[in-house]
Amino acid sequence: MRIAVLGAGAIGGAIAALLDRGGHDVRVTARGEQLDAIRARGLRLEGAWGEHLARPAAAERISSPIELAVLATKAHDAEDALSANAALLRGIPVVVVQNGLAGVETARSLLPRSDVVGGIAVFAASLREPGVVVVTAAGTLFLARGDARHDVPARYAASVLGTVLPVELVSDFRGAQWSKLVLNQVNALPAITGLSVQETVADAGLRRLLVLSMRESVRVARALGVRFAPLQGLGDGILRVFTAAPLPLAELLPRAMARRMGDVPNPGSTLQSIRRGRTTEIDALHGAVVDAASRAGGEAPVNAFLVELVHEVERTRSFLAPREVLERARAADLLP
Repeated sequence: MRIAVLGAGAIGGAIAALLDRGGHDVRVTARGEQLDAIRARGLRLEGAWGEHLARPAAAERISSPIELAVLATKAHDAEDALSANAALLRGIPVVVVQNGLAGVETARSLLPRSDVVGGIAVFAASLREPGVVVVTAAGTLFLARGDARHDVPARYAASVLGTVLPVELVSDFRGAQWSKLVLNQVNALPAITGLSVQETVADAGLRRLLVLSMRESVRVARALGVRFAPLQGLGDGILRVFTAAPLPLAELLPRAMARRMGDVPNPGSTLQSIRRGRTTEIDALHGAVVDAASRAGGEAPVNAFLVELVHEVERTRSFLAPREVLERARAADLLP
């Protein structure tokens, strides 16, 4: 099958390489060093799903007809990617695999004649170097089922993608998005400090700040009437206990999340963007919690604090020491 992956970064690159290994005719879009590397040496997959060297057609935009597309750019690049490729995406099923809450709506507004299927990747991947994607933790690609009258696009996408990686259809996509948003709370502190997720969780002060940001996110979601869908060990019941438990007990959750990532240091997607000198998608992660809190008539000061620090690191290209982060958090009355 002719399949395009828009945004062959860590997640998109992993999906593209798996599809290539599965025998599909894969085309990818990329930019800069990543595009140059794929053209020159191919796209190498390593890690939890084995090794494979893919040779997809690579360009800044797709140029020939396709039968299925996967949008895997950063959230802030989605509109440009969809607009640039709109002519060949028109009427084609598009699977949107992005962080944040707005990806599906953005795609539907720009591609009104296409069937758009929401996707959530809970496997972890990183770019070791341009053209080399390492899957640091295997996991599932969740796809929004849709309602009973319009679930054919989701089942079609699952029938294709499910042959090369684990895929599961989920009925409550909004709840699943919020569960992933809570999981993605591990992104900001590594981007601020330069530490891996595992190192961040191992630091007592940073772990406490992470717990506070996660609990704040859960409270915002509940204020909007969200019921969390089961996702990678998280669910409504667990998160209800997590938000009510004493802080030392609540810290068991990020510890478990870090253990699940294994021994390979996981930088998180936001730190990967910082290291490559790219704009991060922090506004679609922690920033989405801040925006949602505002819609609910409240605030999310911990998430707003983390967004501010990530943007500071983007501007200065200089990481902050954990001690400085914690001192600033205490000065802002965010830490006990």
